Amino acid sequence: MKEENINPQQSLELIETMIRKAKGGYYDTGTGPILWGIVVSVCALVTWAEIHFQFELPFDIWTLTFIAIAPQIYISIRERKMRKALRYEDTAMGYIWGVFGFSIFILIFINASVFSSLEETHKALKAINKEELIQFHYSDYVSSLFLLLYGIPTIITSGILKFKPMLFGGLLCWAICIISVFTKGETDMLLMALAAIGAWLIPGILIKRRYIKNKAGNV
Repeated sequence: MKEENINPQQSLELIETMIRKAKGGYYDTGTGPILWGIVVSVCALVTWAEIHFQFELPFDIWTLTFIAIAPQIYISIRERKMRKALRYEDTAMGYIWGVFGFSIFILIFINASVFSSLEETHKALKAINKEELIQFHYSDYVSSLFLLLYGIPTIITSGILKFKPMLFGGLLCWAICIISVFTKGETDMLLMALAAIGAWLIPGILIKRRYIKNKAGNV
């Protein structure tokens, strides 16, 4: 039986096809960014509504961010099992977003401590001066710190995945971070929702569409 010769062009196409199949999910499925884009934007919008319309839910809406950790872990495990080999990007992304999550917890702890300290200091100074002090609302600047953190892993991820929508989303977080320094806490919640939608939700939807398209092409 005569063996069929394969020309260089066919060899390149064959290699490219094999690489595509091996990589399979070069981009994540997009489920994680979509999840966090929805959770953070909903929490921010509900908080804005509580401030604007002067009502209070029987629970802290931001508790949803902690609850969302469970499905995020499940999603990460499922996506890891779907991959045929652990890629450099997977390891890097794990460290990046792990550090990001830990940084968020630390910032929450610091903010809680600062709130308590400022309240006691304000009471002590007011008792000494016997007059009304200049009002300083630390809460007006908290959102700026979170927005600064949001942009860091998002921009790094865009560089690793070479995915420009996340780069634009990360830069949006930093731009909004600067703007939020000059706005009140109520407005900050709207800005945070915008940042979450621009940095995670929209890129996540685009990643999901690309993943579905690549998966169909590899069948």
